[in-house]
Amino acid sequence: MYIEFLPNVVFVFLLLTASVIFTKNILKIKNNIYLGKAIDRNDKSGERWKNMARIALGQSKMVKRPIAGLLHVVVYIGFLVINIELLEIIVDGVFGTHRIFAPFLGGVYDVLIATFEIFAFLVLIAVIIFWMRRNVLRLNRFWKSEMKGWPKLDADLILYFEIVLMSLFLTMNAADYYIQTNFPDALHYQQAGSFPISQYLSSLFSGMSLDSVVLLERTAWWMHIIGIFIFLNYLYYSKHLHILLAFPNTYFANLNAKGGFANNPTVTAEVKLMLDPDADPYAVPEESSDEPDKFGASDVTDLNRVQLLNAYTCTECGRCTSECPANQTGKMLSPRKIMMDTRDRLTEVGDNIQKNKGVFVPDGKQLLNDYISPEELWACTSCNACVETCPIDIDPLSIIMSMRQYLVMEESAAPTDLNNMMGNIENNGAPWPFNQQDRNNWVQDL
Repeated sequence: MYIEFLPNVVFVFLLLTASVIFTKNILKIKNNIYLGKAIDRNDKSGERWKNMARIALGQSKMVKRPIAGLLHVVVYIGFLVINIELLEIIVDGVFGTHRIFAPFLGGVYDVLIATFEIFAFLVLIAVIIFWMRRNVLRLNRFWKSEMKGWPKLDADLILYFEIVLMSLFLTMNAADYYIQTNFPDALHYQQAGSFPISQYLSSLFSGMSLDSVVLLERTAWWMHIIGIFIFLNYLYYSKHLHILLAFPNTYFANLNAKGGFANNPTVTAEVKLMLDPDADPYAVPEESSDEPDKFGASDVTDLNRVQLLNAYTCTECGRCTSECPANQTGKMLSPRKIMMDTRDRLTEVGDNIQKNKGVFVPDGKQLLNDYISPEELWACTSCNACVETCPIDIDPLSIIMSMRQYLVMEESAAPTDLNNMMGNIENNGAPWPFNQQDRNNWVQDL
C-alpha cells in the first residue's frame, strides 16, 4: 500500500508552505478591505443566504448569455467536482499511499473517478473555447483599453493553467490505467477506478516498461499537485479571486431596489430643517457627531468595505462595460475599469501601509484624478445596467456616485450643465430656467 520512493516529507513541506502563503495573502486582502468604512449588511440574513446560493453557487446570472454561461457552468462544476479528487491526492501525498479511498468506497470509487474524468475533459474543451473567443474571435469586450498589459496576460495565464492541470490529471490516470491493465501485479497499483477518457490515452504508452510508465505517472501526479499549489497562491495576483470572494460578495450585496440611492444623513437633516416652518432660519445648526469628515470619496479609504470587496471580486469579464450605454456611445466610462482601478489603488495603499509598519505615508496620489478621471464619472447615466448584468452582484455605480458626491460637495466641481440644473431646481422648483408663473405659457401658442 505504501510507496517507498515517494518523498512524502517533501510533499508535507510543500503543502504547509502553500497553505502559509495562501493564508498570508488572504489576510492581506482582508486587511486591505478593512481599510474601508464599516457598513452594516447583516440584515435580512435569510434573503442574503438565498442570494448567495442562487448567484454564487447556482450561477443564475451567468446563464443569461447561454454560450458563455454554459461553458462557465461546466468549468465551475468541474472545478468543484475535481477538487474532491484533490482530497485523496493530499492524503496520498501526506501518508505516502496511492488511491487510499478505493478500498473503502468500492464501486462508488469507480463512479467518482469516471465523473472526475468526464468533467476534466469537458473543462479542457470549455477552456480551449474560452481561449479562442478571447484570442481568435477577439470579442470586443476582451480588447478594451483597460485590458492591455497584465490584465490580458493574466486572463490567458489562467486558461493555460487550467489546460495544463486537466492534461496532467488525465495523463496521470492514463498511466495508472495502463499499469493496471498491462501489469496487474505491479506493486501499489491496485485495480481501482473507471477511466472513460484516459483509457483512450493509454495507448500512447504502448511498449513502455513498467518503470517508465510508473515514472510518467508519478511525474504527472507531482506536477499536477504542485500546479494546484501554485495556482492557489497565484489567485492573489489574479482576477480569479472571484472563485473565493464571489460568495461573501453576493452575501453582502445591496438587496434594495437598484433604482434607490441612499440619502446622505447630514444633507437630509439640513433639508428637513429648511422645510420646517417652525425652524429659526438664522439659528446656528448644532454640531452632530455623525457628520462625516468628508462627503463622498476621493480615495479608497473613503469607500465602504463592501465597495472594496467588490473591487477585489471583479472577474474583469467586461459584461458591465459591454452593457454600459455611455461606453457604447464612445464615452470614456468603463465600469470594469472603475473596479480595476479601485482594486489597483487599494493594493497600492495596502502595500504602502504594510511597508511602513501600519502607517500610511502620503504618496501624492489618490483614486480620483490619478486613477479615475471626473470625465469618466460624469459620463455615467446611473442607469444601473452594469449592476444588473454583473454575474456576481458587483456594484460599480455605488463607487461612481460616492466619487461624484465628493466632487459636488467637497470640490464644487460639478459640470456646468448640472450646476445650472441644480440652480434652477433651487430657484424655480424645476430643472428648467423658467419661474413657476411662466411655466404654462407655452400652451398659449397651441
